[in-house]
Amino acid sequence: MKFGGFQKTSLIDFPGRISSILFTLGCNLRCPFCHNWRLIAEPPDSFLSDGDAIRLLESRRRYVQAVVITGGEPTMQKDLPVFVKKIKEKGFTVKLDTNGFYPQRLERCLPYLDYVAMDVKTSCEKYKLLGPGDIGGFLQSIEMLKEEGVDYEFRNTVVPGFVTEDDIANMGEMVRGGKRFVFQQFVPDDTMDKSLRDAKPYSPEVIARFAETMRKYVGEVALRM
Repeated sequence: MKFGGFQKTSLIDFPGRISSILFTLGCNLRCPFCHNWRLIAEPPDSFLSDGDAIRLLESRRRYVQAVVITGGEPTMQKDLPVFVKKIKEKGFTVKLDTNGFYPQRLERCLPYLDYVAMDVKTSCEKYKLLGPGDIGGFLQSIEMLKEEGVDYEFRNTVVPGFVTEDDIANMGEMVRGGKRFVFQQFVPDDTMDKSLRDAKPYSPEVIARFAETMRKYVGEVALRM
């Protein structure tokens, strides 16, 4: 495992829990609106190994009992299932953030995960704007989460231009029958594409309208504004 960062404490990244966050290096996508793009384009000269990460987590055990593994894209790393098993066996509650493009590796992690947040970034047609030529693995991961017993959410950051009202129904069809879908507000801050740093986010009223459409497809819709 190669980790490019560690956040000691988060109150918002694991629903209902105080957590520490591990950031993995590398990603198969190149989302122009990514805020963690330096983990991909400007990786650090040194990194945390899995042993380093476990020692850091154990040093925080008095304060947190939950761990979030995010990125980058964690499932790119072949040792992820082994690492997740190790920290689960040490008594931590574990959440994984993923883009879903490595379903076989995700499946191997599921027995040791307590929560999965999977990005549904836009409609099928617009995924080509983010880099991948084939979204078959991504669609397979959606169906896997709907069928497995782990708690999960599908989530979308509502980036103007990449997510429009016309895209919502297509996204809804992808996740139809799912448990939970979360819309997150786009923050035009340190994005990979500098032109998006001046983009105007959608208003809360527009996002609420997106949510009403998505309620036709999933059991629960939430907003993180």
